[in-house]
Amino acid sequence: MNAFRPVLALLCAAAVSSCGERAVQNITAPATGARVKFYNFGVNAPGVNFYSDSTKVTAINSTSGVESTTGTAYGAVGSGGNYAEVTAGQHTLTGKIAATTDNGLAISSLAATLVDGKYYSYYISGPYDPVAKKADSFIVEDEFAPQIDYSVATVRFVNAISNSAPMILYAKNTTTGVEVAVGAAVPYKAAGAFTPLPGAFYDLNTRTAGSSANIITRLGVGFGTGGTYTVSARGDITITSTTAANRPILDNTANR
Repeated sequence: MNAFRPVLALLCAAAVSSCGERAVQNITAPATGARVKFYNFGVNAPGVNFYSDSTKVTAINSTSGVESTTGTAYGAVGSGGNYAEVTAGQHTLTGKIAATTDNGLAISSLAATLVDGKYYSYYISGPYDPVAKKADSFIVEDEFAPQIDYSVATVRFVNAISNSAPMILYAKNTTTGVEVAVGAAVPYKAAGAFTPLPGAFYDLNTRTAGSSANIITRLGVGFGTGGTYTVSARGDITITSTTAANRPILDNTANR
């Protein structure tokens, strides 16, 4: 799984000179620490850079080689969807505004104890308050099996929609028409268990327990055998527009 964890020092050296701490990557030492994937799913939130304590762990390069002020935009995942390596222990994980205006202002902050060798996903979530300049956040452990099973794909569901009821994710195989539930109902700020599925293309839907009415739909999502995926719900559940940026959306991000 080494391909999925850019180290903290590499991010600082490659991205910007404004990292809070600087270090030289040691490519001969064994990998240590925890791995964290960072999601900006705060509805209408500005682009952010993510920090572990005072150390910047995500940033965006521009074509000039200077750090972009775009940051990780709403609906995006930091580090190109890869994990960042963070030392094990107690940390404060923060999303800070990347734009020139209010640059470095924290819009979300969460204390977390990270365990060596474990994987996590940190979400900025809920509605962004443009007056207080704050959003909600939470962290979940990514408890996938240590050994890859190349006979199936494994998929889980995370609910990052603050105004939704607990939802169940359903996956319908576009070839066979067989539909299965991907775990049980998942409330806001929670993650379901990784569930094995045959490698195929699927139409995804969420529903509340006991209901046949689809709440959020995404068609034609491919899950490859041997792959591990997180499907996250984001947005505002009350939005019915099919084009609004803050509508309910199912995001699919590979864990490995």
